[in-house]
Amino acid sequence: MTPHLSTPDPATAKLMEQILYEVKRVVVGQDRFLERVMVAILAQGHLLVEGVPGLAKTLTVKTLAGTVRGQFKRIQFTPDLVPADLVGTRIYNQRTGDFGTTLGPVFTNLLLADEINRAPAKVQSALLEVMQERQVTIAGETHRVPNPFLVMATQNPIETEGTYPLPEAQVDRFMMKVLVDYPTDEEEYVIVERVTGPAVTVSAVATTEQLAALQRECRGVYVDPSLVQYAVKLVSATRDPARHGLADLARFITFGASPRATINLTEGARALALMRGRSYALPEDMTDLVADVLRHRLVLSYEALSEGLDADALIGQIMAKIPAPPRPLEHDKLAA
Repeated sequence: MTPHLSTPDPATAKLMEQILYEVKRVVVGQDRFLERVMVAILAQGHLLVEGVPGLAKTLTVKTLAGTVRGQFKRIQFTPDLVPADLVGTRIYNQRTGDFGTTLGPVFTNLLLADEINRAPAKVQSALLEVMQERQVTIAGETHRVPNPFLVMATQNPIETEGTYPLPEAQVDRFMMKVLVDYPTDEEEYVIVERVTGPAVTVSAVATTEQLAALQRECRGVYVDPSLVQYAVKLVSATRDPARHGLADLARFITFGASPRATINLTEGARALALMRGRSYALPEDMTDLVADVLRHRLVLSYEALSEGLDADALIGQIMAKIPAPPRPLEHDKLAA
């Protein structure tokens, strides 16, 4: 029996529209990137962003924090960083003779880990607990981070000198890896006009409590079992391509995606459906996110690299072989 599909609260759509409008007053273009940031926030995931410097990655997150009255902190990752610089440490107070806890910059709503691959693995791994558990343990004492909490990490694709590859366990904690490209000529013209003109003041149109309410509403979006099964098949095909009629791909993939990818595809489809004004997810909500959710989770073989194949090309072949489920008739009626 098909569950009753209610219409989303108009106030929800209006609130998200206001947030996006305020951010777009400052950030030019980057619509797809901004949409993925909103999906990550609604689905309570984290974002790994790859793009050359100067593409408004930091500006987007900082502006978004301003629109929701949230705290924003930025950590510039460098080779001499230590884990205590991120999570905090215990400091001895000579006056009282006691140790006090100083909390690090991860205690915020929106955390930007800038050029995360410039710090060694032990520093990158310091984010593991806080990204997964939303808490930090310092000297045996557990501290919760604020809610909502989003980590957005950036890495620069054009420089490899002095960088450290992200550990597989760390990469898997990110819901999506988004590739940010250069703006068009028209967008760049507007960027120059906006940056060299009068400063734009961003208005706070929502609170962190309202954002948390949006997250709860997102969890209530209906995902048809056929869509979940589709996500399972896609992820399974990255681990065992031969079982899904893709035996040629087996030599190109050393390790496939984990069950986190299936969960993130389902949660991402929910968030995208809510942003598009629906209380139920459609196949296109999921297919739009497949590349972003899977590309950083595939470990390619040397053979794939030698033939110039990347994760996106392999994901495209998997999606061509495994068709998305048809739209349920009930959804078509509601959409009409």
